[in-house]
Amino acid sequence: GSSGSEDEARPGTAAAAAAQKREERLRKFRELHMKRNEARKLNHQEVVEEDKRLKLPANWEAKKARLEWELKVEEKKKECAARGEDYERVKLLEISAEDAERWERKKKRKNPDLGFSDYAAAQLRQYQRLTRQIKPDLEQYEKLKEQYGEALYPTSDSLLHGTHVPTKEGVDRMVADLEKQIEKREKYSRRRPYNDDADIDYINERNAKFNKKAERFYGKYTAEIKQNLERGTAV
Repeated sequence: GSSGSEDEARPGTAAAAAAQKREERLRKFRELHMKRNEARKLNHQEVVEEDKRLKLPANWEAKKARLEWELKVEEKKKECAARGEDYERVKLLEISAEDAERWERKKKRKNPDLGFSDYAAAQLRQYQRLTRQIKPDLEQYEKLKEQYGEALYPTSDSLLHGTHVPTKEGVDRMVADLEKQIEKREKYSRRRPYNDDADIDYINERNAKFNKKAERFYGKYTAEIKQNLERGTAV
């Protein structure tokens, strides 16, 4: 009699265990379904936000950061004024020695070589370098003023073509500068500034150069794929 009741109880126990397993699986499935929906919703929000960002002007992020910084500065100035403190003095106290040293180095580099970007930028750098080298000859200027009088200061009616004769010193200076440029060009290697904040996407110098070339030619076509991979929404 007891063995019969045990046999009857076993199928019931097995059915209950199977039902519990099924319930557990359904619960896990519901959780996964909810997680998938949540991820889809977040991804959609990201895509919408990215679309908004892409429609903004190219320099929007920089402008926004600048405006936020200006607002913070204004608030700080008001706080200092309310406490009767000098803002410039307070600002200097908050700057770390490392930042101060970096800014000082930047200040010293008045015409830093940032590598080749385009011919107009290279020409501007050379023009700035050459104009800094010019030392005005006041004695010669006075002589020319006596010689030409008002004609030294041209107007729209002046005819200057072919009238200027450069001095021998001026010609020698130009020749020396051209020779210096030729000499520099012969041993010049295209330097690239190293940016500490840039993403490291290379394994060595050769690979870095290859990546830069690839970015230059294909960057605009692969920008969206790259953003999806970084965001983790790539299909």
